[in-house]
Amino acid sequence: MTDRIHNFAAGPAILPEAVLAEAQRDLMALPGVGMSVTEISHRSKTFDAIIQGCEADVRKLANISPDYHVLFLQGGASLQFAMVPMNLLPAGGKADYILTGSWGKKAYKEAQKFGTAQVAGSTEADNFTRVPEASELKLDPSAAYVHFTSNETIQGVEWKSEPAAGSAPLVCDASSDIFSRPIDVSRYALIYAGAQKNLGPSGVTLVILRNDLLERVPKNLATMLDYKVQAENKSLYNTPSTFGIYLMGLTMKWLVAQGGLEAIGKKNAEKAGLLYHAIDASGGYYRPHAKPAHRSMMNVTFRLPSEDLEKKFVSEATAAKLDGLKGHRSVGGIRASLYNAFPRAGVEALVAFMGEFRKKNG
Repeated sequence: MTDRIHNFAAGPAILPEAVLAEAQRDLMALPGVGMSVTEISHRSKTFDAIIQGCEADVRKLANISPDYHVLFLQGGASLQFAMVPMNLLPAGGKADYILTGSWGKKAYKEAQKFGTAQVAGSTEADNFTRVPEASELKLDPSAAYVHFTSNETIQGVEWKSEPAAGSAPLVCDASSDIFSRPIDVSRYALIYAGAQKNLGPSGVTLVILRNDLLERVPKNLATMLDYKVQAENKSLYNTPSTFGIYLMGLTMKWLVAQGGLEAIGKKNAEKAGLLYHAIDASGGYYRPHAKPAHRSMMNVTFRLPSEDLEKKFVSEATAAKLDGLKGHRSVGGIRASLYNAFPRAGVEALVAFMGEFRKKNG
């Protein structure tokens, strides 16, 4: 095993070491198969067992009923920004979007290309430091669906519970906090997530779709963008990301072995709590972006007294094997991503570094 650093990157992000070790073995040849996992046919019995096992563990972890399809698609969450309105927003209909950060804004702008998307709530006036209160939402009871982003990786703002969408189907981009804590899938009509945060490597997008929504899919959609086609073909209409799904399957098994979503949620809360405590105890030297009640467990964002100090902080942290701490280019600052596989020891190392940095540069 090579000397691994602490990877705070927002994604593609850290994977469990046990998963990487098993993948390393299977990269040359799967046991009993004699071929690399990257070489097997997606139509083979071997891959059938891989994708079906991955789906079974996804369903087990989130207690997903047969009323939902579980799809493994491509194109990332960014393609879902288009697929959701293409499939679910009928001609003449309207969709509500709740904006709490950069990714929600992107989803909203993409939806506008396919129909009437309207802002039902936004905290942009507060620089996306929080999610809206229920009283601030102006939801259309006739909306085809209500879309929100459960966790904004760039701003570090997270919903602690789902917004009340009324009778409209609730659609969620859960890319950066899916399976980081328990989730009640029955509250949603559709959940989508790029895998490269908590689920596996980049290249796979998980879509959990309530069966009745397929009745809305219009005819003559481009085949690869049609949820009904993907569901009917069990994500195998074309060659899927076979290696990505294999790695996702290993990650799901690792999550099950950790004790499931409740257990991993407790670990994530403890990790984030350590870092937020260090920020809050710094006397204002480290300034968190998100308001306390809306802070993300996955992406901890904060600023230093100056941009020059932030650059120095990132440079010295990288030299100390604490990598990926530079904030998103659109907002700057510091961002520490603490996804499921990120170890507590890495948080402790960052907290110690922050204390020393403040002493030397305060």
